[in-house]
Amino acid sequence: MRLSKHHGLGNDFLIAFVADVPHDAPALARRLCHRTEGIGADGLIFLTPGSGHGDASMTLLNADGSMAEISGNGLRCVGHALARRDGVDAGDYLVDTLVGRRAVSVRSADGPDADVSAEMGSITSIDEARAEALLVSLVDTRAVGAAAIGNPHLVARVDDPAAIDLGKVGRAVDACVDGGANVEFIAPAGSDAIVLTVWERGAGATRACGSGACVAAWFAHEWGMVGEVVEVRMPGGSATVHLGATVTLVGPASFVADMETA
Repeated sequence: MRLSKHHGLGNDFLIAFVADVPHDAPALARRLCHRTEGIGADGLIFLTPGSGHGDASMTLLNADGSMAEISGNGLRCVGHALARRDGVDAGDYLVDTLVGRRAVSVRSADGPDADVSAEMGSITSIDEARAEALLVSLVDTRAVGAAAIGNPHLVARVDDPAAIDLGKVGRAVDACVDGGANVEFIAPAGSDAIVLTVWERGAGATRACGSGACVAAWFAHEWGMVGEVVEVRMPGGSATVHLGATVTLVGPASFVADMETA
């Protein structure tokens, strides 16, 4: 199987163009994404032919083999992979995900890096009172909330996101939600900017999370911290979130390497 490796702000993915998703996809994800015994990645993405006017259908498995509904950084990496396949440095694509079709726009893809924006859909509040209560009991929070952008998130405003023990707090809150949830910790970082650290279900602590950046920016706006265009600073770098009825995520995507695997 031919793979390409990409990352969005250090959130990395293995991408394969295939006719059909393999029957052993979860086992493949666990093997290939393993950091020491495999290639290493936060997730494995299979791109199958799109339906109707869609350019591709995206099936994403986390590093632990579980299925993910959507990924902002993964979606932007898919756009970059499609542009590389087509041999173009700019292009607009429609990608089908488990939660619907998403538009992806690629620009300046004339080398290993590209500027990519992805429409992420809408954000809705969800009821995760038990997980919110656990979060409040584990860390000193200024505000907490739960919302979904196709996948579920718990967001907490804290004084210093970098001081949070993600392996302890993030893991516990994730496990408290049926099916798991991403957990983000944020703090203001000047005008219309926040800093964020994240624990991702199925992958653990990652350097960036695109869907998490979107939900965190939405809560930061709801809590009066920022306006509708938000810079989200993560350990792997910064992305920009444009809030509205449809949320858009903008940032870099980078090609790492092509490879063949059994």
